[in-house]
Amino acid sequence: MAGKIKEPSKKPALGPVVPRIPEGDDRQRMTCTDCGFIHYDNPKVVAGAVCDWQGKVLLCRRAIEPRIGFWTIPAGYLELGETIAEGAKREVFEEAGAIIGDSELLGIFEIPRISQIYVVHRAGLVSPELNPGPESLEAALFDWPEIPWTELAFPSVQWSLDIYRSGQTPAFEVFQPERGGK
Repeated sequence: MAGKIKEPSKKPALGPVVPRIPEGDDRQRMTCTDCGFIHYDNPKVVAGAVCDWQGKVLLCRRAIEPRIGFWTIPAGYLELGETIAEGAKREVFEEAGAIIGDSELLGIFEIPRISQIYVVHRAGLVSPELNPGPESLEAALFDWPEIPWTELAFPSVQWSLDIYRSGQTPAFEVFQPERGGK
């Protein structure tokens, strides 16, 4: 018998919400005037990967805004219940139709002005086969000098490629106590 499907958690039905500083807090939050529910609007985590195949780097040309037509590494918002490595693997498959093997942390980039935290892995492709998904116009493998540097979608792509090229590795590991981490 298949496993039981977990119902998504349901938010309470909200009445009118207003910006208010909740008791014990130090900033305005959207708060329901009927029940007091506080809507916390927190930064989004973006998971991605710099992937390579025999020295070539995988990039995807965006088919969606923002920055449609520009090149990026496969990356996107982390889903609930997903590790960052799982999110990076999923994004590579969704955007490039590619499969990666094991990955390791490459870098963490904080972008407070847009409330995003990028967590980027480095990973090798299992094969050079690419099949871009609906968010990508195309996916391609580039030798380093061929990377379209002036057509990169976001600064985080440039930062990730720079760290990848430098060979630097973060001086820490991701601790995952619920998933058998060290």
